[in-house]
Amino acid sequence: MSSFTHFNEQGRAKMVDITEKEDTIRVAVAQTSVTVNKEIYEKMTNRMIEKGDVLAVAQVAGIMAAKKTSDLIPMCHPLMLKGVDIQFAWHVEEEKALYQLLITVTVKTKGSTGVEMEALTAASVCALTVYDMCKALDKGMVIGPTYLVEKSGGKSGHYQRENSSVGGFANEQ
Repeated sequence: MSSFTHFNEQGRAKMVDITEKEDTIRVAVAQTSVTVNKEIYEKMTNRMIEKGDVLAVAQVAGIMAAKKTSDLIPMCHPLMLKGVDIQFAWHVEEEKALYQLLITVTVKTKGSTGVEMEALTAASVCALTVYDMCKALDKGMVIGPTYLVEKSGGKSGHYQRENSSVGGFANEQ
């Protein structure tokens, strides 16, 4: 069991000790998407969803989720985040009846462990919030895929996902 860092000698879960790790600037970018129907797209872009401004609420929910990640994911360390930025962009192909909201989350800190889980959690909660606020109009919305686009900092260095796009919509940062 020694090759798994989240298990102790008894094979039971533990939080990894990061006491000796060096503080570095950590950045993670995650993406997801929500595919909606034309009615939802039009109502969202015209801010006519009955529950309110969907993107404003989703943005706040995503920021809150990033800050609460360690409360949701058992082995995540609580982190003092230095920044959370959430960007939204629409990918629309009218001829294919494709209305896809791309959600890109960037999380930053200076610390001894990465912020990948915070970025992924924020992206996921943004998408779930969009779904929640629009489900009265259509329960057939599709969330995802959700994935890490990039991370930097720490001993493992830089990671850049190859061919990072959601549903064929190229990553724009």
